[in-house]
Parts: sequence; structure tokens; C-alpha cells
Amino acid sequence: MATSTPFLLLVLHLCSGSLGQPPEDLTISTLNGKVRGTRLSVLGHDVRAFLGVPYAKPPLGELRFRAPKPAGKWEGVKNAANFSNTCYQLPDTLFPGFSGAEMWNPNTPVSEDCLYLNVWTPHLKGKSQTLPVLVWIYGGGFTSGTSSLALYDGRFLSQSENVVVVSMNYRLGALGFLSLPENDNIRGNAGLLDQQLALRWVADNIAFFGGDSSKVTLFGESAGAASVGFHLLAPSSHGLFHRAILQSGVPTAPWASLSQRETWKRSLSLASLLGCPRSPAADLERCLQRVDLVDIVTEQFQVLTEASILGFPFAPSADGLFLPDEPEVLLKTGNFKKIEVLFGLNQNEGTYFLVYGMPGYSLAGESPISRKLFIEGIPLALPGTNNVTKEAVIFQYTSWSEVDNEVKNRDAMGDLLGHQFFSCPTLEFARRYSEHGGKAFFYLFDHRSSANPWPAWMGVMHGYEIEFVFGMPLNASLKYTEREVNMSRSIMKQWANFARTGNPSNSGVPWPLFQAESQFYLTLNTNQPLQRSKMIAQQCQFWTNLVPKIQGVSGMESHKHQIPLPLFSIWSIILAQPCTDSTITHRHSPQMKMNTNTHTYSHTCMVSKHLRLENLI
Repeated sequence: MATSTPFLLLVLHLCSGSLGQPPEDLTISTLNGKVRGTRLSVLGHDVRAFLGVPYAKPPLGELRFRAPKPAGKWEGVKNAANFSNTCYQLPDTLFPGFSGAEMWNPNTPVSEDCLYLNVWTPHLKGKSQTLPVLVWIYGGGFTSGTSSLALYDGRFLSQSENVVVVSMNYRLGALGFLSLPENDNIRGNAGLLDQQLALRWVADNIAFFGGDSSKVTLFGESAGAASVGFHLLAPSSHGLFHRAILQSGVPTAPWASLSQRETWKRSLSLASLLGCPRSPAADLERCLQRVDLVDIVTEQFQVLTEASILGFPFAPSADGLFLPDEPEVLLKTGNFKKIEVLFGLNQNEGTYFLVYGMPGYSLAGESPISRKLFIEGIPLALPGTNNVTKEAVIFQYTSWSEVDNEVKNRDAMGDLLGHQFFSCPTLEFARRYSEHGGKAFFYLFDHRSSANPWPAWMGVMHGYEIEFVFGMPLNASLKYTEREVNMSRSIMKQWANFARTGNPSNSGVPWPLFQAESQFYLTLNTNQPLQRSKMIAQQCQFWTNLVPKIQGVSGMESHKHQIPLPLFSIWSIILAQPCTDSTITHRHSPQMKMNTNTHTYSHTCMVSKHLRLENLI
């Protein structure tokens, strides 16, 4: 990303892109009616942009919370030269005036009337060749985001790679994912159904814009990537796209979905907060549809019962219709669309979230983190987990030779968040996807942008590949380095090659398949891409295989001898070196003591002093 001045220059540049061409040259007849776009000059060439095109009826009144209805027909010519409203959300106000945070905030008015899409195309219907289509889905934790951000402008990608780029708005938070029991009208996942309806619009209309409806590639980041994954899992979406790119997110990530029971619980809790009766169902629905919009979006955060660093009040759920089962079940059983999929991660996925509530972290300075602060942050990083799980995670992410090293403690928490919430779920999804017959490719993006305004210690952050995917460095006013311009061109070429052929390989750089055993991936930076394998394999074994077993053991204090053998066997590898002290005090809980006469420990007695490993015996 860039500092405030370059981003202001970009916004001014984007707003002044029309060359004043005759409107007849920019008018397209869709199945709903005519739209008139705008012509943009991009690197000496033309791109046509059609912004704010309605694909659904405004979800107002009785349509609030419900599945979207297709947009109706209109008379005359609809102006499509400007972005639409943003779906209603609260802005990030934690860092006023800081471009790194504010660049993600809505840049158009927020409203419930927000279901519109955008199209960028290098040529219109009438040319002999139709072009591949890339459909972007934005992230934001299913709580924030909009397609109109300068970061998501499709002009450079469209012009550079001769592709059609589409993006859409979809409903967020409770408005997009609230679900009511015993109510067939409000079953949840309205936000995903918004996306699906936009894809149906693409299938029906993209040929009018020069696009090939048989070559549609979904791509998204974070919650947008998880959304792409949900469409891979949803049978009703399967005929609407042909390839997929998931950037730093999958539907099986801990934050990406809720059980239907939990969604119902949160929905009814919100209803109570808003003064609505829980029954009968029809009265509850009518009440929620009449409540003030601001109250819904403000009160929705009160349904969270436990503080956490990645806690979102509402998210997709297995509704039995759009999503027939839990994402983990569909993935493990191979019930998904088997196509070419490009997965990827950034080097430091977790650091972005540290300054949003983790004890001791700040935009100022180097954020040194003491051992005490590291321990205090563990509950926020591990909501809903038992104490044994927390202790195991502390063990895994402690540098035992330098327990009080404040830089290592700082970086360890970033790794912990990144591995748990993004890297390991994405790697596991790709592994199972490949194992069940899907064709997977994988990348690691490890270049820190020269324009990144966040502190340097945060590294290659979550979301900071997007600017290179959309070609922002090609805008000379933003003053990226020449190497970054070339890297951005290369990444756009790889994404477009994938959309065209199903293989992201660029000229001279073969991209190997990511398979369950080999797990090959490519590094993306300003240097020549490198082929590597089995990214953070040990850490992901911990999160994917060990943590679920630990978390699955209940009643540890009263049933210490009923631990399943596989769990004990794993920990017996860790526990090796006996301690001679008769008692060891947990340094973070002085009252906690344990007898060590009958147990053995690894990494010297010092390690044992930091863990309540008696809980595992």
C-alpha cells in the first residue's frame, strides 16, 4: 500500500479517467437494460469501466436478511460511470489519519441499497475474440469491505492482460449472515447468495462486455478467498465459474464460518438486544426488518461472548441449502468442485492483527513484548480453547533458549496468529483439495512493499499482495520501485495465465503442482521465483493434528488418566529430560505447583517451569 499522498493522487487519477468520448460508444445493452460507462486511459490504451451496475433488487424492507432477488428491467440508459453505495458497515476508527488503516474504509456512502457490481473491459462486444473473466471478491472478515476501494481498481489488470475484471458488493455482518430457526425466509448466508447472484449476472451478461462466460475465474483475499472456497463447496455455484484463486483464506479457517446452532444463538441474542420477540417466527422477522439499520450494525458486536483478536459476530454457516454440510466435512469427504485452484499466503499473515488489541503492540516503535505481555495475549489468540491447549501453544511458540527476548516474543505472537488462522488452514485445505482430485498450485508472497506505511517489523502483511495483483505499481504517481513494477507485471501475468489456461506458469518459470505429498510452492518477490516444498510443515502438524486432539480432551483435571493414547504418545516425544527438583512453580501462576517425581520433561528443567504439563498426564 502507499502513504496518504500517493493514495490521494491515485483517487484523483481514478476520478479523472474519462476522456469525454461520445456516450453512444460506451452504452451497452444488458438483459436488464442499457448502461452507459466511462472510458479510461491506461498506459496509453483504453479501458471501459461500467461501475455501479445493479445485479439485485435493493435488499430493503421485507428483503432485509433474505436471499437476494435479481434486479428488474429498466427503461432508458442507466448511468454506470460511478461506484455505488457501500454495504452498511462501521469504519475502522482506531488509527485516525493513518493511511494504512483508513485505506480499507468505505469510500462511498454506506447503505442497505448496495448490491451493485463493476466491470472493466479492454474492448466491448463486436470483437471476434472473447476474453477471460476474473471476478474479484473483497475481504474484511465478512464484516467490512467494499468493491470501490482504490486498491481494487481493475483497470491496470484489465488493460495489461487483456482480460475482463468484475467485482461486486455483498452484504456484511448480521445483514449478510443472520439466520433464524424455524424460518425458511431467513436461513443465513445472504452475503454468499449475493455473490452467487452476481455470478449469475456474469454468466448471463458478460458477453456484452467482451467476456467469455465459459472462462470465469473467481479470485479473492481473506474473507473474499474464503468466499471463493465456499463457492467451491456449494453445489449451486458450481456451474458459474471454472477456476479459482484463494489469497490468504479458506472456508475451513477458524474465523470463516460458524455452526448453524451458534449462528441461531447469536441471531436470537441480537434480536433480544434490539427489543424483538423471539417468537412467533413471523413476528421476530417483521421486527428485525423494521429495526433501525444503525442499531443492527452497532449492536451486532454485543453477541460476542468472549474477547478475541479475530472475533467476527456473524459469518457463513451450513444452512443445508447453499452449504449442505460443515466446510470441514465437505472438504474431508471430497464434496467440492474439482478444478484448477491457485492458493497462496503472505509471509507474515498474523502481524496485521497484533496492533488491534494484543497487549503491548503499537504503531509506534518496535513493539517489544515481554514474556508477561506474551502470556497475557494468549487468551485473545485462542478463544474457546481449554487451558491445556493454551499451555501447548505457549510451549510451541516459546524460544526456550531466550524466554525473555522481547523481539522473539513479539514475532512469535505474529507467527502464532498467522499459522493458526491463515497459513495452516490454507495449506491443509490445499492438501486435501489435491488429495481428492483437485488440481492445486500454491505460492508464498514474501516481498514487503516499498510503499507500506505500517512499521517495518510487521513484515509482509496480510493483504499486502493485493496491490501487485491489481497492478497499482504501474501507476507512476505512486512511485513504486522499478523492480516492484516488474514484479507486479509478472504477478498479473501469472494470474491471467491461470485464468486463460489453468496454469499460472510464466515464461521460463514452470510452476509445479501442489500435491498432498510433495506440497511444492513458488515464492513470489522481486527476484526470480524459487520452487520450495512443505511450507512450515512442523508448525502445521501442530495446529492440524495435535491441537484438535488436545482440545478434544475434556475434564482433564478430574480425568487425568483417561487421555487417549495417541495424544499421550505425541507428548511423550516432547517429554524427555527428567528434572531433579521436587516441585516446580509455574512462573505465570505462582500458586500452580506440580510434583515432578514421576514425570520427565524436555529442553531442561527451565522449560518445564513455564508449563503446566501435569495437565497432560
